[in-house]
Amino acid sequence: MEHADYMRQALDLAREAMAEGEVPVGCVIVWEDGRVVGRGRNRREGDKCALAHAELEAIRQANETLGGWRLHKATLYVTLEPCPMCTGAILNARIPQVWYGAADPKAGCCGSVVDLCAAPFNHHPQLHAGLLEAECAALLRQFFQSLRERRKKNS
Repeated sequence: MEHADYMRQALDLAREAMAEGEVPVGCVIVWEDGRVVGRGRNRREGDKCALAHAELEAIRQANETLGGWRLHKATLYVTLEPCPMCTGAILNARIPQVWYGAADPKAGCCGSVVDLCAAPFNHHPQLHAGLLEAECAALLRQFFQSLRERRKKNS
């Protein structure tokens, strides 16, 4: 499979999140042999938990699948640039490669607001921005436009 194929799987998870009223973010973690070892999508509203981000869910599942916390032979694909919390989890899990779709100019920590991956930590993942960016950004725009329209009707 190609990088775009894994990002399409992440987009499918983002669409599932959107269908449940969540911000449409999906994440897939792939081991070096091509196996998907972790999947996640936003669940903050449903779980009523600030920690229920797609990346954290995928990292937790990958840890369970592999039986360890080190994801040093994995690649993470996520539809939106990781926030500070998720970037910290990526660093702590030792994930060597991160591919993301849409940049996040308000909370992105892989280059948009700050680049935590370039900070003097002991791990520095390789970042790849803009994979299927148009699709990822369109899904987010659609979600937030719909949310604004609903709020307008209810006010």
